[in-house]
Amino acid sequence: MHDMPHDHVATSLVEGEAVPSPSPVATRKPPPRTRVWDWVVRGFHWLLVAAIALAAATGYLAGVSWIDIHVWAGTAAATLIAGRVVWGFFGTTHARFSDFIVSPRTTLAHMRALLAGRNERHRGHNPLGAAMIVALLAVVAAIAITGVLAFGGVLKAGPLAFATTFAAGWQARQIHEALALILLGLVGLHIAGALFESWRTCENLVRAMVDGRKEVRHGDHVSVRRRAQPFLAASIAAILFATTAVTIWTLSLRPGLGVPVAKVDPVYTKECGACHTAYHPSLLPRASWGALIAGLDNHFGEDASLDTATAARLGDYLATNAAETADTLPANRLRQVEAAKPFTITATPFWTRRHAGIPDAVFASKAVSGRGNCVACHADASSGRFYPGNIDIPDEATP
Repeated sequence: MHDMPHDHVATSLVEGEAVPSPSPVATRKPPPRTRVWDWVVRGFHWLLVAAIALAAATGYLAGVSWIDIHVWAGTAAATLIAGRVVWGFFGTTHARFSDFIVSPRTTLAHMRALLAGRNERHRGHNPLGAAMIVALLAVVAAIAITGVLAFGGVLKAGPLAFATTFAAGWQARQIHEALALILLGLVGLHIAGALFESWRTCENLVRAMVDGRKEVRHGDHVSVRRRAQPFLAASIAAILFATTAVTIWTLSLRPGLGVPVAKVDPVYTKECGACHTAYHPSLLPRASWGALIAGLDNHFGEDASLDTATAARLGDYLATNAAETADTLPANRLRQVEAAKPFTITATPFWTRRHAGIPDAVFASKAVSGRGNCVACHADASSGRFYPGNIDIPDEATP
């Protein structure tokens, strides 16, 4: 024992035996790391980041023609939220809501401890982090719900199109946009909180959400270990997903509320479509169609007079299917016409706003040939719907 260096030997006062003490090298070893976040939690986290980023990019930066990608990104986010809720009841220890959701009193006590400088550390979510997680889940879910309502009411698409008015859809759209801004704010706070907690605890929390491991330290809040039930969770998730998918598909097949369904009158197509686009009747109000039929002898500078019977038939057809009879976005917005040009669609305030960013050269191109040639860019113009996902500006018209 005398050959052992003095700084590697400690004498026990009780046993009188020499016991090796930790070497300087050993004391510099990092503490052990343990699995905290399972692959479901980590996968959910990063996939949700990707879905929200794509939804934000297509919602704020891309044009309206990206609506389908935006909807799919939102659908992915909603699906992830549903899966995470299931895993929150049947997952591993730190994935369970029971592990990190606490009362407001406990959250306030945690905040006071932080302000007092006490270095409380939770291996899972601490109370403040838990509050953020719940807020993020709730806001994303609310965004998904309002998105479905807006999609159905404004664009007459999706599972709720059959039951949602344009007015209700527009209100949902405004709430949807407000919630999206709130979500961006929460994401910013979440990132700031993760960076602050990483600094406070001297541990890379981003790395922990990648490899799932965190350090084991003395004084950690220890959670009651719970075994995951992956088979039960997967079964519930599968049933939920299948039921929801079938329901959405079935409801989406129903015609949208207020979408024009009447067939285009062949006489209207023959008489009006011979010289220009035969616009869907829902794109102008009754008064405008009436003024147009009454003034066919001076129709945009030309004599387009029809015999009395034909004019009467077209007048009845247009009045019966005018903008007042439909509940689509174009029908609601194009009811407001330019007083000096009551039957010129391209002169309406709505049309002007929607096409303000398109250069004149596009309309003058051979592929488009004028502002009134809707079918050049809108595949569903003849139906009166003008769904944004059906917009396709011809390549040769793209500046």
